[in-house]
Amino acid sequence: MDKKLRIGVFGAARGHSMISILLNHPHAELVAVCDKYEPLLMKAKEAAEKAGLSITCYKTFDEFIQHDMDAVVLANYANEHAPYAIRCMKAGMHVLSEVLPCETMAQAVELIEAVEETGMVYAYAENYCYMKHAFEMWQRYQRGDIGEVMYGEGEYIHDCSSIWPRITYGERNHWRNRMHANFYCTHSLGPLLTATGLRPVKVVGFETVPPENMIELGAFRGTGIEIVTLENGAVLKSIHGDLKREPSSINYQLYGQKGMMETGRLEGDKLLNVYIEGNERCKGTWENYDPVNTIAADFASKHSGHAGGDYYATHFFIEKILGNPDGKWSINVYTAVDMGICGILAYRSVLNGNIPIDVPNLRLKEERDKYRNDNACTNPEIAGDDLLPISSFGTPEFPDEVYDKVRQLWLEGKNA
Repeated sequence: MDKKLRIGVFGAARGHSMISILLNHPHAELVAVCDKYEPLLMKAKEAAEKAGLSITCYKTFDEFIQHDMDAVVLANYANEHAPYAIRCMKAGMHVLSEVLPCETMAQAVELIEAVEETGMVYAYAENYCYMKHAFEMWQRYQRGDIGEVMYGEGEYIHDCSSIWPRITYGERNHWRNRMHANFYCTHSLGPLLTATGLRPVKVVGFETVPPENMIELGAFRGTGIEIVTLENGAVLKSIHGDLKREPSSINYQLYGQKGMMETGRLEGDKLLNVYIEGNERCKGTWENYDPVNTIAADFASKHSGHAGGDYYATHFFIEKILGNPDGKWSINVYTAVDMGICGILAYRSVLNGNIPIDVPNLRLKEERDKYRNDNACTNPEIAGDDLLPISSFGTPEFPDEVYDKVRQLWLEGKNA
């Protein structure tokens, strides 16, 4: 193609990886960046100049959306993606949304309908689906290597307490301080859903006791666990949160009718281990190896963000817009919403004594009306009278001094 796609990035902190990719992508170019924090804009501008490009920087989204662009990468706060995605698509721009897809069930419905009504490409940038081990599992499952799934586990354990000043800035109402235990579920659940291609139909949620070291930083929630039943009857376990473990754990397992796949857990382990049963019962072969990039490998090898996941999420979005075959790996709005609402509904399960909750199929218009005005969440600006507690263990009151201390650490460039 002669003309590159013109793409803007909203959110220059998390969006820095995508900015780097767009500065060097053969089919797209970065044209604009928006962020409220000026030092991040200057960093983006300098990176563009180093790559021989000139970009326009904006401090407000209202100005940014007026820029002449084909598509937008949303890397803003994780609880605000759906409203901005809807605005962009209605303005005629394709959208690559960072995690999470939506904050409420009402937003899930509105997001899906915006995609359907506008015909714009919506892609979900769940980069953990594209890490080498997870993406290899996805491809091998789709080839039928282990047969139909029976059980799976996804684990994303990441103790963020030390970097809390850097990622919350001491803001009392920062989304990370207000999110419930099950909200950030797609790093652990997403790779399992994309690999199997199956829809969740039921979820049961759990929350562990909140860790004391997070309470000292003004956050109060436990680790989230979701037990998800898929449409074929298979069961998945998803766990994510701030449990004590270093290095952090990104681990996946899939058990099928013909074998299983699991990713390495400890330093020195191979990234992927695959067992396939042979012609005799209980006898099979193992493969233990580190997968390599096979799609756009030259470009992918130059971008290491989230083990290459940032590159592929961005690349497949571009390929989808262009109508190229590799666009099939881009995660669409229906799969994205399936991932996200499992966490939303799991927390309702938690608050109601861990009861099973049906997961609606929002592909079907007749299932949407029940949730069209459902804004229950932990964000008072969105929930109104349907405000939920930030934890099943209660909602404590934190003095301003707690957040002042975290903010001061951020200003000084220090960890907690």
